Amino acid sequence: MKKIALVGCGRILDRHIEAIGTARDLEIALVCDTDEAKARQTSERLGVPYVTDYHRIRGVDVAAVLTPSGNHPQHAAEIAECTDTPYVLCEKPISLTLREAYQLFARIDQAGKVLLPVYQNRYNPLVTFTKELIDSGRLGKIHQFICNVLWNRNNDYFKIDWHGTRELDGGVLYTQASHYVDMVHYFFGDVVEHKGIGGSLRGLEVFDSVAAAMSFKSGTVGTINATVSTYRANYRTEFTLIAEKGTLRLAGTNLNTIEFWDVQGLEKPNIDFTLDHVYGKGHDTLYQYIAAARWDMFPSRKDVLSGIRLMEMLSY
Repeated sequence: MKKIALVGCGRILDRHIEAIGTARDLEIALVCDTDEAKARQTSERLGVPYVTDYHRIRGVDVAAVLTPSGNHPQHAAEIAECTDTPYVLCEKPISLTLREAYQLFARIDQAGKVLLPVYQNRYNPLVTFTKELIDSGRLGKIHQFICNVLWNRNNDYFKIDWHGTRELDGGVLYTQASHYVDMVHYFFGDVVEHKGIGGSLRGLEVFDSVAAAMSFKSGTVGTINATVSTYRANYRTEFTLIAEKGTLRLAGTNLNTIEFWDVQGLEKPNIDFTLDHVYGKGHDTLYQYIAAARWDMFPSRKDVLSGIRLMEMLSY
């Protein structure tokens, strides 16, 4: 039985609690938050001890860092250095700058621990299917992609203390669209050229809207358009892929629906990709990999650093 400590009792906490509950041989053993009221409430709810200082974490196999984005590198590194926890799971993004990301990996390595970055959309069934289709060569040369993340985060969301700040949030590419930045790295490899334009149209310290174009070593070109300023509610997430031997369009929650399919020699797959959670089901798979000690299923260091590099270049 692997023991998990949850560090940070904020917005994403419940998704991790639910996901851990789907995996065999995992249990939540400890919770931590600097706000003692939050820590105590979560502790009582789960029936586990709490601490308000993560330096006091002991006797767990994995510490999951669920704190504000800009705090991730400090918190993950110090947990690795100051506790006996061998694996540090860190919610996206692992940092807001490339320099911090390199420093984090170096400190984790020096402590003899392992960093497990959270990019759960990789594990959503249709994303996995598309990755396998690209890698199979059935689509031939990949020419172009268009990825649109057209969401809403209302003014109340940005009243939460760290949201929308340059120091801790990073903007739409980091806090909302980082999974799709990671996805294009997952699909196509290294970015060799990019250009982005961002807008702070709502008076935030960071970009609430970004339009970016990029090219990859393979020759593939594409765009990511991301916003949190659609009217009233999330509009859609969509990904169109144009290849030598086919065109397909994915949409829906975390890309769980095939809206268009025209692929040479392949019928549209009759597979149920339904997701019944706003975050998708990727966290479930992630924790199942932890239970099975499948550390190889987490994103590579190279992919993570490349993604942070792109987000930083387009956001700051």
